[in-house]
Formats: sequence, structure tokens, C-alpha cells
Amino acid sequence: MQRCTGLLALLLIAGSPADAHRFCSEAECASVKEKIRTVESRMRSGYTRAQGERYEAQLRELRAKRRKLCH
Repeated sequence: MQRCTGLLALLLIAGSPADAHRFCSEAECASVKEKIRTVESRMRSGYTRAQGERYEAQLRELRAKRRKLCH
């Protein structure tokens, strides 16, 4: 979300608030989806029990963010 703060301000000046918010949300959604793919890829490579628990926790958090951000 921090990445979009400056971008959001710029888009608010140049366009409508709705366009700026939509663009920012789409960028954040894409970022979260990419992070999910990265964790899932790491999991396919094999992991220890401790790593698996961390990966599962990361996925839970990322999937919750995805549900909130991606429509």
C-alpha cells in the first residue's frame, strides 16, 4: 500500500479519485497475487516443517489481503 501513496497523490491531481483508487487497488492486487505465486513456488521446491509453517502463515495473510483488495 505504501507504493501507491505517491502514485495515488499524482493520479488524484491528474485525474479523478475513483480512477486513482482503482489503479492503486489493481496494482496492489497484482502484487499480492505475485507474492502468493512466489510462496507457492517455494513450497513446491520442498521445505522443512518450520519453513512449511511459515509458508502457510504467509499464504493465510496474503490470501486475506487478496480477498480484501481483489474484486
